[in-house]
Parts: sequence; structure tokens; C-alpha cells
Amino acid sequence: MIWVRDIIFIAIICLSAIPIGNYIYQVMTNQSVGLLRFVQPIEKFIYRMLGYQKQPNEMTAKRYIGAVGAVSIGSFGVVFLIQLIQKWLPLNPNHVGNVSWSLAFNNAISFVTNTNWQAYSGETTMSYLTQIVGFTTQNFLSPAVGVAALLVIMRGFKRGYTTTVGNFWQDIVRFILYILIPLAFILAFIIVACGGVQTLQGNIKVGTSLIPLGPAASQYAISLLGSNGGGFFGANGGFAFSNPNAISNFFEMGAILLLPASLVVTFGHFTEKRQARLIFIVMLIFLSLAIIGTTLAELNTGIKFTGITGSSSLEGKNVINGIGNSSLWNTLATAVSNGAVNANLDSFTALGGLIPLLLIQLGEIIFGGIGSGLYGMLAFVLLTVFISGLMVGRTPEYLGKKIEPYEMKMVSLAILFPPILSLIGTAIGVNLPHIQANLVNHGPHGFTEILYAFSSMANNNGSAFGGFNGNQLGVNLIGGLVMAITRFVPLIAMILMGSSLAKKKFVAQGVGTLRTDTSLFGVLLVFIILLIGALNFVPALVLGPIADFLA
Repeated sequence: MIWVRDIIFIAIICLSAIPIGNYIYQVMTNQSVGLLRFVQPIEKFIYRMLGYQKQPNEMTAKRYIGAVGAVSIGSFGVVFLIQLIQKWLPLNPNHVGNVSWSLAFNNAISFVTNTNWQAYSGETTMSYLTQIVGFTTQNFLSPAVGVAALLVIMRGFKRGYTTTVGNFWQDIVRFILYILIPLAFILAFIIVACGGVQTLQGNIKVGTSLIPLGPAASQYAISLLGSNGGGFFGANGGFAFSNPNAISNFFEMGAILLLPASLVVTFGHFTEKRQARLIFIVMLIFLSLAIIGTTLAELNTGIKFTGITGSSSLEGKNVINGIGNSSLWNTLATAVSNGAVNANLDSFTALGGLIPLLLIQLGEIIFGGIGSGLYGMLAFVLLTVFISGLMVGRTPEYLGKKIEPYEMKMVSLAILFPPILSLIGTAIGVNLPHIQANLVNHGPHGFTEILYAFSSMANNNGSAFGGFNGNQLGVNLIGGLVMAITRFVPLIAMILMGSSLAKKKFVAQGVGTLRTDTSLFGVLLVFIILLIGALNFVPALVLGPIADFLA
């Protein structure tokens, strides 16, 4: 029954991705869509506020990156400041105090970079104003920035002899107004209808128990759709007021995968459908194998917790979701770089925790975060094209554009920075003062907790393995820097690469052109992903989850 449910779920999302991907393409190419008459007045008003009286002018790559920097730096300042003074601001019915500067620093970078790493419980640490104005706003802005970078690359493949890459403000405004807000409204309504909470009333104390309330549904809906994953409550999707029943669980899992899968369809409209189809299939193969592996590990290796050979483990899982939905959700969230959880990963079996960790370490390319996942996969595609070209002595080409040293430098920056900083962050983390005192477990499992934390931050995932106190001065500062670098270095590199591609002329396919839409190229792509993405972490994985399993 578990496998039938998983197959049906994946099939529904794949089929839904086709019309959504078509719709995204229409919106982002300024075609007429059904919402135009309702949303266009708001869109035009925003452009006037930005200083554009008519259609926004296209930007060079330098101006585009400047706009990304302006939004990101401004967003960081607002989110950081709100946390420092939230005690004296309105919408604080629970009378929470101000956040420490190091945690506020980490949180601000976390939400601006679309990571949503959370070393706090929202119901007892954050005011409603901070959650709404600070965090929820970034849950809309940060995924739109990722999509904007992806659009630059897609335009680069589509255009020739062009020095402009689009208009950043138009890209993020249209994606937020026409796509994110309508979908978030629908999902928030479903969550509330299923029993989720959406109120400005403060928490209720019953004896010694706390019943947390707040405007949770609106934030959680966009955090799932926007590949943010940040929860209003500390337990995230494992808490009944965020994820009340099987119906809400289905739609919330669908929200995790829907837009990343749809953007692959959009890529096919911008370029060639055969190329997009191959990328989609490779992503789907990785995802399917990960779902099977995680589920089997949780179903059959629970002896560690129960003492019964061949038994399954329900520890750390909501009984409403059970083994199947917990394994499926957390595989999706780590593959898609969402970071939301509906179970405690620290309670997963050693192999069941290994697979989500490895998915993060691959670089959020298995559908991945909105925008960032696909441009990460395209970096691996171009690397595969380049290596294949060198092997046969031909000039590498992809979608009619020559792939030259400049593009490969940008690809190298995008691919190598996350694993390097994951491992450097982990190395620093295990040597931080009092680190042992902040671990629930020790030995290989404790090392896995640290490795997972820094892998999650360095790959802009944000999910937490658990058992590790992330609210420490060293972790907050190092983690914040890691999140910022691994978000913006690859993003800027991809924008520059898209600009370079847009300037190039189209090259006609010839006898020597390498076909990049065949099963052979797909096998090469899988090999390169495993070679570059996975082998970086083999020694660390051996010290962590593999040693934990063998022990």
C-alpha cells in the first residue's frame, strides 16, 4: 500500500507540473493569463513605485546583480532589526523578549538566503510581527530571487548577441504576484480547512501545558511552496496545528515538489523540450531511488529501537503519517532543498538518515530549491558536456551555444563552493568549545548531527537532524556566513554565465555535435553527479551514518 500511494503521489505531481510549468512560462514571458485583469493594476503600481512609468527596461548583468544585492541587503537589515526590538513592537501577545544579536544575525541570513535554518522554537521566541513582516515576507522574496537567476540562464540559451538579461524587478514581481501568492492562498485555505491554525490570538496555557497559536497557516503555506521550509512552530510539519491530518499532509507534500518540478517544464519552453525531458527523468530517477531507500531503511532496520529483527521504527514520527508518509516527506524535503520536516530525522535509522543527508550534499539539484535547484542541475549538465567534449576532442556545445573556459569557471564556483563549505563548517563545528555538551548523542551519531547541520546550511536546505543545539555563538556566526556565501556565490556565478551565453552566437549542429538529449548523455550526467557531488562526502559519511549503522 505504501508503494502504491507513493507512485500515485509522484504521478499526480508530475502531471500537475505540466500545466503549472506552462503557466509560469506564459507569466514570465509577459503573455496574457487569466489573472491579468485582476493583478495587472497592482503590478503597474509597484513598477511606478520603483520609478518605471511604463514597461521596466532590461538590465545588464551588472545592474541585475546590483538589484539582487540591494534586495538581499535591505531584507537582511529589516529582518535583523525587527528581531532585536520585537519586545517593544506591536503584535506580540505572548510578550516574547528580544532575540540575541547572534541568533538574529543567523536567522536574518537564513531567511534571506532561502535556507530557513531555525535554531529556535517560533512559538516561544518570535513575535507575530517578526513572523509576518520578517519571515513570511522573505518566504516570498527569496524564492523569487532564485527564479530570477534561473530566468537569466534560460534567456541566455534563448538569445544571441544580447548584452541584457532581463529586468530583475519585473521578474520577481511577476513571479510573486501571479504564481506564489495565488498558490499560497489556496494552500493556506486547505491547511485551515483541515484544522490548522490562523489567528492573532496569543498562546493559551492550560495548567502546565502550552497550546501555541498564531498566524501559522499563511507562513507555512508559502514556506512549503517557496522551498523555504521554515516552520511557524518548532515541530514544523510534525505539529498538528501545521499539518493536522492525512489530507493536509498530502497537499503539503505536493507543495514541496510542485514548483521545482514545474520549472523544469518551463525550461523546456524556453529552450528545447527534449532537453528538459531528459533533465526531468534524471531528477525523477534520483528521487525515486531515494524514496525507496529511505522507506526500506525505516521499514526494515528498526531493530535498533525495538529489539525485534525486521521491525519498523515509529520513534520520532507522527502516528497519523506513519512510516511511509514520514519517509516520503523527508526525502522530498531534502531532495528539493525545502527543509520542512514532519518527523524527527534524528530518530530515523542510520541508513534512513543517510539518504536525506546525501540528497542535501548533492547540492539541491534533485528538483532542488525553486530556481536554484534547476540552475544547479544545469551546472552539472554543462560540466558533463565539457568533460564529454574533452573526451572526444570536440568543442563542447549545449543548446546551440559553445561552452568555453569562462562558463566552466562559473560552473566550478556553483558546484564546488557548497561541498567545500559544508566540510569546512563541519570541521570547525566539531572543534567549537562546549560542542559535546550541546549534543544529545555522541560518537558517530553525534558527528552525523553536526555534519547534517552544516551540510544543511551550506546547501541552503534548512532542515535539522535534531539532537544538536544550533543556538550557539560559534554556530550562529559560522553558519550565517556559510549560508550567505553558498547562496550568493553560485547565484551570481549563474547570472554572469547567463549573460555570457546571451552574448554568444548560435552554432548550428553538425556531425561533430554531441547529442545531449539521449539516454547515453543521461547516464554520463548521473555518473558526473555521483562522482563530483557524492564522492566529496564519502569520508565524512563513513565517519557518521555509515559507522553508526555498522555499530
